[in-house]
Amino acid sequence: MSTNLGFTVVLEGDFADVEAKTREALMAEGFGVLTEIDVQATFKKKLDVDFRPYKILGACNPPLAYDALTAASDIGLLLPCNVTVVQTDDGKIEVALIDPVVMLGVAQNPDVAPIAEEVQARMKRVLAALQA
Repeated sequence: MSTNLGFTVVLEGDFADVEAKTREALMAEGFGVLTEIDVQATFKKKLDVDFRPYKILGACNPPLAYDALTAASDIGLLLPCNVTVVQTDDGKIEVALIDPVVMLGVAQNPDVAPIAEEVQARMKRVLAALQA
């Protein structure tokens, strides 16, 4: 499924298992997870409110990030590529991946466009792996 910002898939299963599968699919496409925000834990600690399981993973493919930053150093403002793993109200797990063509398109830099297209192709393969 596509949204205005990226691609999503809704899966059955345990949150931790889906998160692990997401990380594995990202690794298979050359992405490492550089950052991780546990929204549920942060909201509990900072606001003392309960929130559904929700993680934001900052995924990066170093060779492609290098190419993008070499083409336009301010692209760093748009990195890394965010991936969310969220438990929905009905207990399913939604994984959303940013569409790098949309994200990097704001730069309107023709040197970055082919890199964004390559990252998009890899994100689509991650999505396909999660659906398999």
